[in-house]
Amino acid sequence: MSALAGRRVVVSAGPTFEDLDPVRFLGNRSSGKMGFAVASAAAARGADVVLVAGPVHLPTPPNVTRIDVRSAAQMHAAVTAALPCDVYIGAAAVADYTPVSISPNKLKKQPGQDTLTLQLVRTRDILAEVASHPKRPRLVVGFAAETHDVETYARGKLVAKKLDLIAANRVGVEGSGFESDENTLVAYDANGATTLGPGAKSDIAGGLLDLIEARLA
Repeated sequence: MSALAGRRVVVSAGPTFEDLDPVRFLGNRSSGKMGFAVASAAAARGADVVLVAGPVHLPTPPNVTRIDVRSAAQMHAAVTAALPCDVYIGAAAVADYTPVSISPNKLKKQPGQDTLTLQLVRTRDILAEVASHPKRPRLVVGFAAETHDVETYARGKLVAKKLDLIAANRVGVEGSGFESDENTLVAYDANGATTLGPGAKSDIAGGLLDLIEARLA
């Protein structure tokens, strides 16, 4: 029997959209495919899965409870409300900054205005807050999508956010990361690193869950 059977697993996936006005938003290229693959694989192993999904166009995996959100603030609220759980897997690409205010009307070009300055404020760090929460899950797993110095940044997040495991990948290269059906991850913990892939995101998800199960056994 899987070590995940009967466990409550919360997965966050996809991007967040931070609205500027009724027309425009700040977003990123996350498709949500990796997080959805993880949620699907966990449910297939008998876990009670809650999937907090940013704005993506993906079908809900079988036997998964889905909560749709748009902004980083909404994702924070939904993940926090889903606690307690046994495992939290933060696969979402959450915006680091959000506009200080949302214009109620479309921002228009002004005569003679060649530049536009946006005032942004930091969003709440969902991973770090879950890892330090009074209802902290037994395992907190993060993701790190980086364009360079992947191991350095991933290990830095592992320590700074007090995570148990972090899955890192390089984005901006073919066959890895955003908008692709394929991926390659390196999972880091305090004791070392494990390479997962290259391969289909569904296969990568299974490999990641194997590492998680080993820690739950």
